[in-house]
Amino acid sequence: MLSFKAQCEGLAPRALVMFAAGFLVVAATLSQQAEAVPPATIIGPIPADAAGSGSRNAIHSASAIELAAHGYSEEEFFIEGVANTYKADSANPMADASIESEGHRYRTRLVVRRPQPADFNGVVVVEWMNVTGGVDKDIDWWQSGEHLVANGYAYVFVSAQQMGIDNIISWSPERYAGLNATHDGMVSGDASSYDIFSAVAKSIAREGQALPAGAVDILAGLRARQIIATGHSQSASRLANYLNGIHTLDPVFDGFIVHGGGGIIRDDQPVKIFKLMAETDMLRRAATPQPNTDNFRQWEVAGSSHVDVPFEIEYGKVRNQQEGLSIEGVTPRDSGCDLPAYSTVPFRDVMNAAFEHMVRWLDDGVAPPIADPIQLARAFPTVEFARDDSGNVLGGIRLAEHAVPTAKNTGLNTGANRFCFLYGSHEPFDTATLNALYPTKADYLERVNAVVEKNVADGFILPAAAERTRLEAEASTLFER
Repeated sequence: MLSFKAQCEGLAPRALVMFAAGFLVVAATLSQQAEAVPPATIIGPIPADAAGSGSRNAIHSASAIELAAHGYSEEEFFIEGVANTYKADSANPMADASIESEGHRYRTRLVVRRPQPADFNGVVVVEWMNVTGGVDKDIDWWQSGEHLVANGYAYVFVSAQQMGIDNIISWSPERYAGLNATHDGMVSGDASSYDIFSAVAKSIAREGQALPAGAVDILAGLRARQIIATGHSQSASRLANYLNGIHTLDPVFDGFIVHGGGGIIRDDQPVKIFKLMAETDMLRRAATPQPNTDNFRQWEVAGSSHVDVPFEIEYGKVRNQQEGLSIEGVTPRDSGCDLPAYSTVPFRDVMNAAFEHMVRWLDDGVAPPIADPIQLARAFPTVEFARDDSGNVLGGIRLAEHAVPTAKNTGLNTGANRFCFLYGSHEPFDTATLNALYPTKADYLERVNAVVEKNVADGFILPAAAERTRLEAEASTLFER
Protein backbone atom coordinates (compact mmCIF):
# COMPACT_ATOMS: atom_id res chain seq x y z
CA MET A 1 0.00 0.00 0.00
CA LEU A 2 1.31 3.45 -0.94
CA SER A 3 2.31 5.81 1.83
CA PHE A 4 0.23 8.92 2.49
CA LYS A 5 2.99 11.03 0.92
CA ALA A 6 3.14 8.83 -2.19
CA GLN A 7 -0.62 8.90 -2.60
CA CYS A 8 -0.58 12.69 -2.48
CA GLU A 9 2.29 12.93 -4.97
CA GLY A 10 0.32 10.79 -7.45
CA LEU A 11 -2.73 13.06 -7.49
CA ALA A 12 -3.36 15.70 -10.15
CA PRO A 13 -3.23 19.29 -8.85
CA ARG A 14 -7.04 19.72 -8.91
CA ALA A 15 -7.53 16.35 -7.27
CA LEU A 16 -4.94 17.28 -4.69
CA VAL A 17 -6.81 20.49 -3.92
CA MET A 18 -10.06 18.56 -3.60
CA PHE A 19 -8.35 15.95 -1.46
CA ALA A 20 -6.83 18.65 0.69
CA ALA A 21 -10.20 20.36 1.03
CA GLY A 22 -11.74 17.07 2.02
CA PHE A 23 -8.96 16.55 4.54
CA LEU A 24 -9.64 19.98 5.98
CA VAL A 25 -13.31 19.11 6.36
CA VAL A 26 -12.38 15.93 8.18
CA ALA A 27 -9.90 17.85 10.33
CA ALA A 28 -12.51 20.45 11.13
CA THR A 29 -14.96 17.74 12.12
CA LEU A 30 -12.39 16.14 14.39
CA SER A 31 -11.60 19.54 15.86
CA GLN A 32 -15.28 20.10 16.60
CA GLN A 33 -15.47 16.71 18.24
CA ALA A 34 -12.52 17.71 20.41
CA GLU A 35 -14.48 20.71 21.67
CA ALA A 36 -15.28 18.69 24.69
CA VAL A 37 -17.32 20.94 26.95
CA PRO A 38 -20.99 21.46 26.07
CA PRO A 39 -22.49 24.89 26.80
CA ALA A 40 -24.25 25.46 30.12
CA THR A 41 -26.78 27.89 31.55
CA ILE A 42 -26.18 30.10 34.58
CA ILE A 43 -29.14 30.89 36.85
CA GLY A 44 -29.06 33.64 39.44
CA PRO A 45 -27.83 35.20 41.54
CA ILE A 46 -29.93 33.15 43.95
CA PRO A 47 -31.39 35.38 46.70
CA ALA A 48 -29.86 34.54 50.06
CA ASP A 49 -30.15 35.54 53.69
CA ALA A 50 -27.12 37.11 55.33
CA ALA A 51 -24.19 34.94 56.33
CA GLY A 52 -24.19 34.51 60.09
CA SER A 53 -27.97 34.81 60.37
CA GLY A 54 -28.33 31.12 61.15
CA SER A 55 -30.81 30.85 58.29
CA ARG A 56 -30.79 27.78 56.08
CA ASN A 57 -31.50 30.12 53.19
CA ALA A 58 -28.01 31.58 53.50
CA ILE A 59 -25.16 30.51 51.22
CA HIS A 60 -23.60 27.28 52.44
CA SER A 61 -19.83 27.81 52.89
CA ALA A 62 -20.19 31.59 52.84
CA SER A 63 -16.91 33.34 53.52
CA ALA A 64 -16.04 34.13 57.13
CA ILE A 65 -13.93 37.05 55.90
CA GLU A 66 -15.86 40.33 56.21
CA LEU A 67 -16.09 40.87 52.46
CA ALA A 68 -18.26 43.98 52.45
CA ALA A 69 -15.70 45.85 54.54
CA HIS A 70 -13.22 45.27 51.70
CA GLY A 71 -15.63 46.26 48.93
CA TYR A 72 -16.32 42.66 47.95
CA SER A 73 -19.64 41.00 47.22
CA GLU A 74 -20.57 37.33 47.51
CA GLU A 75 -23.26 35.73 45.35
CA GLU A 76 -24.42 32.21 44.61
CA PHE A 77 -25.52 30.92 41.21
CA PHE A 78 -26.76 27.63 39.86
CA ILE A 79 -25.36 26.13 36.67
CA GLU A 80 -27.09 23.48 34.59
CA GLY A 81 -26.28 21.68 31.38
CA VAL A 82 -25.09 18.37 30.07
CA ALA A 83 -21.68 16.81 30.54
CA ASN A 84 -19.53 14.26 28.80
CA THR A 85 -17.81 11.45 30.60
CA TYR A 86 -14.29 10.49 29.60
CA LYS A 87 -12.15 7.41 29.23
CA ALA A 88 -8.44 7.58 29.92
CA ASP A 89 -5.96 5.97 27.57
CA SER A 90 -5.16 2.72 29.39
CA ALA A 91 -1.77 2.48 27.71
CA ASN A 92 -0.81 6.06 28.53
CA PRO A 93 -2.64 7.82 31.37
CA MET A 94 -0.99 11.10 30.35
CA ALA A 95 -2.43 11.04 26.84
CA ASP A 96 -5.62 12.83 25.89
CA ALA A 97 -8.70 11.02 27.11
CA SER A 98 -11.59 10.23 24.78
CA ILE A 99 -15.24 11.00 25.25
CA GLU A 100 -16.94 7.88 26.57
CA SER A 101 -20.54 9.11 26.78
CA GLU A 102 -22.46 12.34 26.27
CA GLY A 103 -25.57 14.21 27.32
CA HIS A 104 -25.51 13.70 31.10
CA ARG A 105 -27.68 16.28 32.82
CA TYR A 106 -26.42 18.15 35.86
CA ARG A 107 -27.43 21.10 38.01
CA THR A 108 -25.09 22.38 40.70
CA ARG A 109 -23.91 25.61 42.25
CA LEU A 110 -21.05 28.09 42.23
CA VAL A 111 -20.26 31.01 44.50
CA VAL A 112 -18.61 34.23 43.30
CA ARG A 113 -16.63 36.67 45.45
CA ARG A 114 -15.66 39.77 43.52
CA PRO A 115 -14.21 43.20 44.19
CA GLN A 116 -15.39 46.58 42.97
CA PRO A 117 -14.31 47.25 39.37
CA ALA A 118 -11.66 49.78 40.41
CA ASP A 119 -9.98 47.18 42.64
CA PHE A 120 -10.07 44.21 40.24
CA ASN A 121 -6.63 42.96 39.23
CA GLY A 122 -7.96 41.03 36.23
CA VAL A 123 -7.36 37.56 37.71
CA VAL A 124 -10.10 35.05 38.52
CA VAL A 125 -9.31 32.07 40.76
CA VAL A 126 -11.66 29.08 40.38
CA GLU A 127 -11.53 26.53 43.20
CA TRP A 128 -12.70 22.94 42.98
CA MET A 129 -14.53 22.37 46.27
CA ASN A 130 -13.04 19.68 48.47
CA VAL A 131 -15.45 16.98 49.70
CA THR A 132 -13.22 14.91 51.99
CA GLY A 133 -15.32 13.92 54.99
CA GLY A 134 -18.48 14.73 53.06
CA VAL A 135 -18.47 18.50 53.61
CA ASP A 136 -18.21 21.04 50.77
CA LYS A 137 -15.04 23.01 51.67
CA ASP A 138 -13.26 25.91 49.92
CA ILE A 139 -9.92 25.18 51.55
CA ASP A 140 -7.70 27.31 49.30
CA TRP A 141 -9.90 30.29 50.15
CA TRP A 142 -9.41 29.48 53.83
CA GLN A 143 -5.67 29.57 53.25
CA SER A 144 -5.35 32.53 50.88
CA GLY A 145 -8.67 34.39 50.92
CA GLU A 146 -7.30 37.35 52.84
CA HIS A 147 -4.48 37.70 50.33
CA LEU A 148 -6.84 37.43 47.37
CA VAL A 149 -9.11 40.11 48.82
CA ALA A 150 -6.21 42.43 49.65
CA ASN A 151 -4.95 42.19 46.08
CA GLY A 152 -8.14 42.47 44.07
CA TYR A 153 -8.64 38.93 42.81
CA ALA A 154 -12.07 37.64 41.87
CA TYR A 155 -12.81 34.17 43.16
CA VAL A 156 -15.27 31.41 42.24
CA PHE A 157 -15.83 28.07 43.90
CA VAL A 158 -17.54 25.13 42.22
CA SER A 159 -19.44 22.26 43.83
CA ALA A 160 -18.44 19.75 41.17
CA GLN A 161 -18.92 16.48 43.08
CA GLN A 162 -22.05 14.73 44.27
CA MET A 163 -20.86 14.22 47.84
CA GLY A 164 -20.59 17.98 48.28
CA ILE A 165 -23.98 18.48 46.65
CA ASP A 166 -25.53 15.89 48.96
CA ASN A 167 -24.00 17.73 51.92
CA ILE A 168 -25.47 21.10 51.06
CA ILE A 169 -28.87 19.57 50.26
CA SER A 170 -28.84 17.92 53.68
CA TRP A 171 -28.02 21.30 55.24
CA SER A 172 -30.76 23.15 53.32
CA PRO A 173 -33.15 20.87 51.41
CA GLU A 174 -35.27 23.81 50.29
CA ARG A 175 -32.50 26.08 49.01
CA TYR A 176 -30.60 23.36 47.18
CA ALA A 177 -33.47 21.17 46.01
CA GLY A 178 -32.91 19.75 42.56
CA LEU A 179 -29.12 19.95 42.50
CA ASN A 180 -27.61 16.76 41.14
CA ALA A 181 -24.54 15.74 39.16
CA THR A 182 -25.37 12.08 38.54
CA HIS A 183 -27.95 12.32 35.72
CA ASP A 184 -30.53 10.51 37.83
CA GLY A 185 -27.98 7.95 38.94
CA MET A 186 -26.65 7.17 35.47
CA VAL A 187 -23.25 8.76 36.18
CA SER A 188 -21.03 7.41 38.95
CA GLY A 189 -17.63 8.36 40.30
CA ASP A 190 -18.26 12.08 39.72
CA ALA A 191 -17.57 11.51 36.04
CA SER A 192 -19.44 14.70 35.09
CA SER A 193 -17.33 16.83 37.41
CA TYR A 194 -14.69 17.69 34.81
CA ASP A 195 -17.12 19.27 32.37
CA ILE A 196 -18.90 21.02 35.23
CA PHE A 197 -15.63 22.63 36.27
CA SER A 198 -14.84 23.63 32.68
CA ALA A 199 -18.34 24.98 32.11
CA VAL A 200 -18.01 27.33 35.08
CA ALA A 201 -14.72 28.67 33.72
CA LYS A 202 -16.35 29.12 30.31
CA SER A 203 -19.04 31.26 31.93
CA ILE A 204 -16.39 33.82 32.90
CA ALA A 205 -16.06 36.55 30.27
CA ARG A 206 -12.51 37.42 29.30
CA GLU A 207 -11.11 40.78 28.29
CA GLY A 208 -12.44 41.75 24.88
CA GLN A 209 -15.10 39.05 24.98
CA ALA A 210 -18.85 39.58 25.03
CA LEU A 211 -21.14 37.06 26.65
CA PRO A 212 -23.92 35.54 24.52
CA ALA A 213 -27.17 37.48 24.46
CA GLY A 214 -29.20 36.78 27.57
CA ALA A 215 -26.35 35.04 29.41
CA VAL A 216 -25.89 35.80 33.10
CA ASP A 217 -22.65 37.65 33.82
CA ILE A 218 -21.42 36.15 37.09
CA LEU A 219 -18.72 38.84 37.40
CA ALA A 220 -21.15 41.74 36.82
CA GLY A 221 -19.10 43.40 34.13
CA LEU A 222 -15.60 42.44 35.25
CA ARG A 223 -13.48 40.85 32.51
CA ALA A 224 -10.78 38.30 33.22
CA ARG A 225 -7.22 38.65 31.99
CA GLN A 226 -6.31 35.31 33.56
CA ILE A 227 -8.32 32.37 34.88
CA ILE A 228 -6.47 30.15 37.36
CA ALA A 229 -7.72 26.82 38.71
CA THR A 230 -6.95 25.66 42.22
CA GLY A 231 -7.88 22.83 44.54
CA HIS A 232 -6.62 21.12 47.69
CA SER A 233 -6.00 17.46 48.51
CA GLN A 234 -8.75 15.31 46.98
CA SER A 235 -9.58 18.21 44.69
CA ALA A 236 -5.92 18.44 43.70
CA SER A 237 -6.04 14.82 42.62
CA ARG A 238 -9.11 15.58 40.49
CA LEU A 239 -7.25 18.53 38.96
CA ALA A 240 -4.27 16.29 38.18
CA ASN A 241 -6.56 13.86 36.34
CA TYR A 242 -8.19 16.79 34.57
CA LEU A 243 -4.81 18.14 33.46
CA ASN A 244 -3.52 14.77 32.33
CA GLY A 245 -6.33 13.83 29.99
CA ILE A 246 -9.22 16.26 29.75
CA HIS A 247 -8.21 19.92 29.88
CA THR A 248 -6.16 19.52 26.71
CA LEU A 249 -9.32 18.65 24.75
CA ASP A 250 -10.85 22.07 25.33
CA PRO A 251 -8.50 24.33 27.32
CA VAL A 252 -10.23 26.93 29.45
CA PHE A 253 -7.70 27.76 32.20
CA ASP A 254 -4.42 29.63 31.92
CA GLY A 255 -2.77 28.20 35.01
CA PHE A 256 -3.24 25.68 37.81
CA ILE A 257 -2.25 25.69 41.46
CA VAL A 258 -2.45 22.05 42.55
CA HIS A 259 -2.28 22.04 46.34
CA GLY A 260 -1.54 19.08 48.55
CA GLY A 261 -2.28 16.18 46.21
CA GLY A 262 -2.09 14.68 42.76
CA GLY A 263 0.55 12.45 41.25
CA ILE A 264 2.74 13.13 38.22
CA ILE A 265 1.20 15.82 36.00
CA ARG A 266 1.85 16.11 32.28
CA ASP A 267 3.55 19.39 31.40
CA ASP A 268 3.52 19.17 27.59
CA GLN A 269 0.76 21.77 27.36
CA PRO A 270 0.92 25.56 27.34
CA VAL A 271 -0.74 26.07 30.73
CA LYS A 272 1.44 26.80 33.75
CA ILE A 273 1.25 24.38 36.66
CA PHE A 274 2.30 25.11 40.24
CA LYS A 275 2.26 22.22 42.70
CA LEU A 276 2.38 23.18 46.39
CA MET A 277 3.03 20.43 48.90
CA ALA A 278 3.16 20.21 52.68
CA GLU A 279 5.53 17.86 54.46
CA THR A 280 2.56 15.53 54.98
CA ASP A 281 1.93 15.32 51.25
CA MET A 282 5.48 14.32 50.38
CA LEU A 283 5.41 11.15 52.45
CA ARG A 284 3.55 9.46 49.57
CA ARG A 285 5.29 11.27 46.71
CA ALA A 286 8.90 11.98 47.61
CA ALA A 287 10.12 8.67 46.17
CA THR A 288 8.87 9.62 42.69
CA PRO A 289 9.76 13.29 42.25
CA GLN A 290 8.66 15.28 39.22
CA PRO A 291 11.33 17.62 37.81
CA ASN A 292 10.70 21.32 37.37
CA THR A 293 10.29 22.44 33.75
CA ASP A 294 9.33 25.54 31.80
CA ASN A 295 5.65 24.81 32.55
CA PHE A 296 5.86 23.09 35.94
CA ARG A 297 7.05 24.07 39.41
CA GLN A 298 6.85 22.17 42.67
CA TRP A 299 7.40 23.72 46.09
CA GLU A 300 7.57 21.68 49.30
CA VAL A 301 7.16 23.48 52.64
CA ALA A 302 9.22 21.95 55.44
CA GLY A 303 7.44 21.29 58.73
CA SER A 304 3.98 22.04 57.34
CA SER A 305 0.95 19.79 57.60
CA HIS A 306 -1.86 18.97 55.21
CA VAL A 307 -4.33 20.35 57.76
CA ASP A 308 -2.77 23.15 59.79
CA VAL A 309 -3.79 25.75 62.37
CA PRO A 310 -5.12 28.38 59.90
CA PHE A 311 -7.12 25.67 58.12
CA GLU A 312 -8.68 24.59 61.40
CA ILE A 313 -9.50 28.13 62.51
CA GLU A 314 -11.11 29.13 59.20
CA TYR A 315 -13.10 25.90 59.09
CA GLY A 316 -14.30 26.57 62.63
CA LYS A 317 -15.38 30.09 61.69
CA VAL A 318 -17.37 28.83 58.70
CA ARG A 319 -19.10 26.16 60.81
CA ASN A 320 -20.00 28.67 63.51
CA GLN A 321 -21.21 31.24 61.01
CA GLN A 322 -23.55 28.73 59.37
CA GLU A 323 -25.18 28.13 62.74
CA GLY A 324 -25.46 31.83 63.58
CA LEU A 325 -22.75 31.59 66.25
CA SER A 326 -19.87 33.95 66.94
CA ILE A 327 -16.76 33.50 64.82
CA GLU A 328 -14.54 35.20 67.39
CA GLY A 329 -12.06 33.21 69.40
CA VAL A 330 -12.33 30.04 67.32
CA THR A 331 -9.62 27.50 68.10
CA PRO A 332 -8.63 24.21 66.45
CA ARG A 333 -10.67 21.14 67.30
CA ASP A 334 -9.45 18.50 69.71
CA SER A 335 -7.89 16.05 67.30
CA GLY A 336 -7.72 12.92 69.41
CA CYS A 337 -4.27 12.20 67.93
CA ASP A 338 -1.23 10.69 69.62
CA LEU A 339 0.80 13.92 69.31
CA PRO A 340 -0.37 17.52 69.76
CA ALA A 341 -1.93 18.19 66.37
CA TYR A 342 -1.64 20.86 63.66
CA SER A 343 1.66 22.30 62.54
CA THR A 344 2.03 26.05 63.11
CA VAL A 345 4.34 26.53 60.11
CA PRO A 346 2.30 29.00 57.98
CA PHE A 347 1.86 27.22 54.65
CA ARG A 348 -0.42 30.05 53.53
CA ASP A 349 2.54 32.44 53.36
CA VAL A 350 4.08 30.30 50.62
CA MET A 351 0.76 29.83 48.86
CA ASN A 352 0.18 33.58 48.74
CA ALA A 353 3.59 34.05 47.13
CA ALA A 354 2.74 31.30 44.64
CA PHE A 355 -0.37 33.17 43.48
CA GLU A 356 1.72 36.26 42.74
CA HIS A 357 4.33 34.20 40.91
CA MET A 358 1.63 32.51 38.85
CA VAL A 359 0.21 35.86 37.73
CA ARG A 360 3.67 37.08 36.71
CA TRP A 361 4.46 33.77 35.02
CA LEU A 362 1.34 34.08 32.87
CA ASP A 363 1.67 37.80 32.21
CA ASP A 364 5.39 38.13 31.62
CA GLY A 365 6.76 34.62 31.22
CA VAL A 366 8.87 34.95 34.37
CA ALA A 367 8.98 31.48 35.93
CA PRO A 368 8.81 31.09 39.72
CA PRO A 369 12.06 30.32 41.54
CA ILE A 370 13.07 26.70 41.98
CA ALA A 371 12.95 25.46 45.57
CA ASP A 372 14.94 22.67 47.18
CA PRO A 373 12.94 19.51 47.87
CA ILE A 374 12.49 18.09 51.33
CA GLN A 375 15.47 15.87 52.08
CA LEU A 376 15.15 12.12 52.34
CA ALA A 377 17.05 9.74 54.58
CA ARG A 378 15.75 6.97 52.34
CA ALA A 379 13.17 6.52 49.60
CA PHE A 380 12.67 2.74 49.63
CA PRO A 381 11.10 0.52 50.81
CA THR A 382 9.32 3.38 52.55
CA VAL A 383 10.00 7.11 52.57
CA GLU A 384 11.87 8.44 55.57
CA PHE A 385 12.67 12.15 55.83
CA ALA A 386 16.04 13.46 56.95
CA ARG A 387 15.70 15.38 60.22
CA ASP A 388 17.80 17.50 62.54
CA ASP A 389 18.49 16.65 66.19
CA SER A 390 15.16 18.20 67.23
CA GLY A 391 13.19 16.09 64.76
CA ASN A 392 12.45 18.90 62.31
CA VAL A 393 12.71 17.92 58.65
CA LEU A 394 15.61 19.12 56.49
CA GLY A 395 15.40 20.67 53.05
CA GLY A 396 12.35 22.21 51.41
CA ILE A 397 11.20 25.80 51.75
CA ARG A 398 12.24 26.75 55.25
CA LEU A 399 10.12 29.45 56.82
CA ALA A 400 11.35 31.20 59.95
CA GLU A 401 8.92 29.22 62.11
CA HIS A 402 10.81 26.10 60.99
CA ALA A 403 14.35 27.34 60.33
CA VAL A 404 14.45 29.21 63.66
CA PRO A 405 12.33 26.76 65.62
CA THR A 406 10.73 27.06 69.02
CA ALA A 407 9.00 23.71 68.56
CA LYS A 408 9.10 20.49 66.63
CA ASN A 409 6.66 20.95 63.75
CA THR A 410 6.01 18.01 61.43
CA GLY A 411 3.54 16.88 58.83
CA LEU A 412 3.06 13.52 60.56
CA ASN A 413 0.79 12.14 63.27
CA THR A 414 -1.11 9.02 64.27
CA GLY A 415 -4.11 8.24 66.41
CA ALA A 416 -7.63 6.89 66.64
CA ASN A 417 -9.00 9.73 64.51
CA ARG A 418 -8.84 8.51 60.92
CA PHE A 419 -7.61 11.93 59.78
CA CYS A 420 -4.69 12.18 62.25
CA PHE A 421 -2.21 11.38 59.50
CA LEU A 422 -3.19 14.67 57.83
CA TYR A 423 -2.94 16.88 60.90
CA GLY A 424 0.79 16.97 61.52
CA SER A 425 2.13 17.83 64.94
CA HIS A 426 3.40 20.72 67.06
CA GLU A 427 5.50 19.99 70.15
CA PRO A 428 6.94 23.10 71.86
CA PHE A 429 10.54 22.98 73.03
CA ASP A 430 11.15 23.08 76.75
CA THR A 431 12.97 25.99 78.40
CA ALA A 432 16.32 24.20 78.48
CA THR A 433 16.21 23.57 74.74
CA LEU A 434 15.23 27.18 74.00
CA ASN A 435 18.03 28.50 76.21
CA ALA A 436 20.55 26.29 74.45
CA LEU A 437 19.39 27.43 71.01
CA TYR A 438 18.96 31.15 71.77
CA PRO A 439 21.00 32.62 74.63
CA THR A 440 18.92 35.82 74.41
CA LYS A 441 15.76 36.97 72.72
CA ALA A 442 17.91 39.31 70.65
CA ASP A 443 19.73 36.27 69.24
CA TYR A 444 16.41 34.73 68.32
CA LEU A 445 15.11 37.89 66.65
CA GLU A 446 18.32 38.33 64.68
CA ARG A 447 18.02 34.83 63.27
CA VAL A 448 14.33 35.26 62.45
CA ASN A 449 15.06 38.51 60.63
CA ALA A 450 17.81 36.88 58.57
CA VAL A 451 15.53 34.04 57.49
CA VAL A 452 12.59 36.23 56.50
CA GLU A 453 14.86 38.54 54.53
CA LYS A 454 16.27 35.57 52.64
CA ASN A 455 12.82 34.08 52.03
CA VAL A 456 11.58 37.37 50.59
CA ALA A 457 14.69 37.71 48.43
CA ASP A 458 14.28 34.12 47.21
CA GLY A 459 10.62 34.74 46.36
CA PHE A 460 9.12 32.20 48.76
CA ILE A 461 7.15 34.68 50.86
CA LEU A 462 5.82 38.20 50.35
CA PRO A 463 6.89 41.31 52.32
CA ALA A 464 3.60 41.31 54.27
CA ALA A 465 4.32 37.80 55.56
CA ALA A 466 7.84 38.82 56.50
CA GLU A 467 6.56 41.77 58.52
CA ARG A 468 3.95 39.66 60.31
CA THR A 469 6.57 37.05 61.15
CA ARG A 470 8.88 39.70 62.64
CA LEU A 471 6.08 41.17 64.74
CA GLU A 472 5.05 37.75 66.03
CA ALA A 473 8.65 36.96 66.96
CA GLU A 474 9.00 40.27 68.79
CA ALA A 475 5.79 39.59 70.71
CA SER A 476 6.89 36.12 71.77
CA THR A 477 6.85 35.53 75.54
CA LEU A 478 9.17 32.54 75.34
CA PHE A 479 12.24 34.67 75.97
CA GLU A 480 11.80 36.54 79.24
CA ARG A 481 15.45 36.78 80.19
